[in-house]
Amino acid sequence: MHGDRLLLGPGPSTPYPEAVEALARPVLGHLDPEYLALIHETGDRLRQVFRTENPLTLPVSGTGSAGMEACLASLLEPGETVIVGVNGYFGERLCEVAHRGGARVVRVEAPWGTALDPADVLAAHRAHPQAALVAVVAAETSTGVRNDVAPLGPELAQTDTLLLVDAVTALGGTPLEVDAWQIDACYSASQKCLGAPPGLAPVTLGPRAVAKMRNRTTPIHSFYLDLGLLHDYFLASPPRYHHTASSTLAYALHAGLGRLLEEGVESVWDRHARVGALLQSELPELGFSLVAPDGSRLPQLTTAVLPDGLEDGPARTRLLAEYGIEVGGGLGDLAGRAWRIGLMGHAATERSVVTLLGATRELLKA
Repeated sequence: MHGDRLLLGPGPSTPYPEAVEALARPVLGHLDPEYLALIHETGDRLRQVFRTENPLTLPVSGTGSAGMEACLASLLEPGETVIVGVNGYFGERLCEVAHRGGARVVRVEAPWGTALDPADVLAAHRAHPQAALVAVVAAETSTGVRNDVAPLGPELAQTDTLLLVDAVTALGGTPLEVDAWQIDACYSASQKCLGAPPGLAPVTLGPRAVAKMRNRTTPIHSFYLDLGLLHDYFLASPPRYHHTASSTLAYALHAGLGRLLEEGVESVWDRHARVGALLQSELPELGFSLVAPDGSRLPQLTTAVLPDGLEDGPARTRLLAEYGIEVGGGLGDLAGRAWRIGLMGHAATERSVVTLLGATRELLKA
């Protein structure tokens, strides 16, 4: 077995050493005062990274998809309308999860590999002013495209429609300002730019989202992902038992966030930008073509079409077996002909870029 992997796929990314060390801490009970204090401190750290003052900020048990389901289940009632920006796989997933919850889905589309136009999203809202929610993916992990969500919040804040942002790949990697951009609800994942192992989904709800959740007329259809119940478990006094949450994963996320905050949120954004630009300047030299256009390209996740002569499956198999490097395959129309390369968290270094490029050159020679 090759134990020492360099994880340069779309996630999980190689965690910070501090996050790995934290996994060895003694397990705590899920109502242990020390565990609940840890959750409070983790919430404080998440607020700094989300750039928010929202009291309801907590790690949901589960991956990023659990954060997505928790927000949609808690904020939408059956029959309500949600407007979803769709320009990749995870926009499609938002539609699927909302549809399964009984919502009426209005799609605002852009071709895979291009960014959504905020004007199109706002035009859809003007056509459906009764919509309960507008949902957009900030960093589309399937294509490496950055969607500009900043213009949406100030417009929607003047209406009764909430703004939900998927920040699974964005949080800790590229600028995200929950309060300044007037984002009502936002979710992410522990295993990408936050530099922790998979298993927790940070979520934050603003005052308008909390009011919508508290004033709903139908019960939230998910018990496990009910953010009202999770609030009462983690943040109420006394806490109300909800489920057996993992202190092990909480310690690791707490440690990863500590490392991120020690470096500084803006310094971490700059590091991701620098390292991503380095990779993206070098890949075309090897015959790769970048999917996302310049100007809406994520630094932390690059999707690149393979050069002629490099077969996706065999090349990724060799990369993993011989060099211990994981990259992701393409999704949708890009399956079998593109790689998704993540430079996130602890893996966002020049060393990662040089190592991957060197190994890829060897594959191309063969």
